Amino acid sequence: MADRHPDRLLDDLDEAQREAVTSEGAPLVVLAGAGSGKTRVLTRRIAWRCATGSADPSHVLAITFTRKAAGELRGRLRQMSGGAVTAGTFHSVALAQMRQRAADAGRRPAEILDRKARLLGSLLSRAGVRRGGSTPALELASEIEWAKARMVPPDRYVQDASRAGRNTSLEPEMVASLFARYEQEKQRRGLVDFDDLLITCADALENDAEWAAAQRWRWRHFFVDEYQDVNPLQIRLLNAWRGERPDLCVVGDPDQSIYSWNGAEASELPTFEQRHPGTTVVRLRANYRCPAPVLAAARAALGPIAKSDPLPARPGEAGSSPEVRAYPDEDAEAAGIAEVLRSRRVGRRWSDAAILVRTNAQAVPIQRALAASGIPVRVRGGGLLRQPEVRDALSTLRRDGGLAAWIEATEALAAESSAERAPNLEALVTLAHEFRSFDPGGGSPAFLTWLGDAAGDEPAGGEQDAVEISTFHRAKGLEWEVVVVAGVEDGYLPHYLSEADEALAEERRLLYVACTRASSDLVLTWARRRSFGSHERRREPSPWLAAIENLDGKRRRAPEPRSRPAGRSSKAPAGVAPADADLYEALRAWRLGVSRSSNVPAYVVFPDATLAAIAAARPSDARGLLGLPGIGPVKIDRFGDQVLEVVASHARSS
Repeated sequence: MADRHPDRLLDDLDEAQREAVTSEGAPLVVLAGAGSGKTRVLTRRIAWRCATGSADPSHVLAITFTRKAAGELRGRLRQMSGGAVTAGTFHSVALAQMRQRAADAGRRPAEILDRKARLLGSLLSRAGVRRGGSTPALELASEIEWAKARMVPPDRYVQDASRAGRNTSLEPEMVASLFARYEQEKQRRGLVDFDDLLITCADALENDAEWAAAQRWRWRHFFVDEYQDVNPLQIRLLNAWRGERPDLCVVGDPDQSIYSWNGAEASELPTFEQRHPGTTVVRLRANYRCPAPVLAAARAALGPIAKSDPLPARPGEAGSSPEVRAYPDEDAEAAGIAEVLRSRRVGRRWSDAAILVRTNAQAVPIQRALAASGIPVRVRGGGLLRQPEVRDALSTLRRDGGLAAWIEATEALAAESSAERAPNLEALVTLAHEFRSFDPGGGSPAFLTWLGDAAGDEPAGGEQDAVEISTFHRAKGLEWEVVVVAGVEDGYLPHYLSEADEALAEERRLLYVACTRASSDLVLTWARRRSFGSHERRREPSPWLAAIENLDGKRRRAPEPRSRPAGRSSKAPAGVAPADADLYEALRAWRLGVSRSSNVPAYVVFPDATLAAIAAARPSDARGLLGLPGIGPVKIDRFGDQVLEVVASHARSS
């Protein structure tokens, strides 16, 4: 039933948002920049059309890019109008259609191959590719998914992959050959993968007129969110669903197109109007998330590739200028980020802050520094230890057992792996070298125990109020009051394998997406040296950082910390009470002796924040130590008695 008061849906919208909600244009493109109210406009438009009777909820199909987003969309619409619409991803909708089609024909639906790696691993083995773990299989799966998204068959893979600048450890001819064998093996076993669902659904709609008519009767009003991320195969399916009907609304932002590496067509949204004559375009012209300085920094990151006009900043407060901080190395950067978060916590929860990184590997030292400082932390997407290539490498270690040989093999595997997977394997090797530096006799079981303490994923005690660490890609669509963008270095931004113009443009868009997650404070950091596996390399700031630093001709870089971050006293770090300062210094002296005798950096023994926690708690036994941030069973086994003796000696002398 139509709402008697549909205008209530417009009450809190600005002029451009109202136009996007009420426009009779078909097709309709809504260009929605970061923070402009894209999700609000999409849900209100669907609810408005249902409320005014120009769309029937039972004939609405809304496409999102995650199941979670689809569920949230359905929930919002149910509250607004009470009508039930169909909302889902391209894959979930196609799967439901193809299962229903099989049932109507009295056939069993095809069995879904949900993970390609096992089948591809078998094909790789038969082809003589025998490397540790299943990383080659994961890399091959990514290439096949890219090819199918771009509708590239095996016999065109070599040519199209070369033109697109694909970088793999496998020879393109080998990928093409294995791709063809994969397709044959699936057919032989009666399997389909998730990409096949889109292909077979589009084929059926294009070739079975009767079935297509039934589907087009069912769905007559189409809405697509995040349209800048669609790939050619998804576009083909959308066109097959629609037929010749113009009732389509797409919402997106070309400046947030960051998935072309995965097959998305970055030019689709900017050129939509040219390819669909009669399209109405509405631009949302206000930003309700970012203050003016943050928006200026984000626009500076985009530079000349911006596709849309600058948005006016969020009304109200002016906001603080973004800050750029340089550090000597990644550990100093991690400790500095912990201090940044503490200094900006006044009046906020920990969950109001996030640290955004280009790769999962960057999260490891930051995660440890925050935990050692007593800051609860959560890694979106599971962090380093949940990445497939890392899980595979650790499975190999558990199976084979020899730590030294495993480190060497994993280093070799990292050197041969793709740009997405190599950093995670390098970070794993770095952790292994760190473990051996202070426990030379430690074997695989000790390393695996230590690894869980050093790079665990969840905040202690399952706390919900935690700082989030996320990659740029996973942060898209989210926002926090305080955002630290870490590792803004050449090699990460742009990524060292991004050489073609379009790849470099996408790297700029990634930085733009990261910056526009901040609704108040934005801090960008980089390190002059960084460890990769067993090697340390000099780093340079991202070439796009200078434009952010000099937005108005004023240098925005904070003073670089040297021996200790700026703002600390000569006796103890911020947060150490005067009464604890002498014990803290005694612990530092002990740590210096241990680090020199072991020939390892002091932070490997204990970071400053852990020493500060020990000085404050003055534990008398191992149980008291175990409750402190940054101290797990491995650290207690190695250093517990010595630490407790320092504490006891200080108590006796006092």
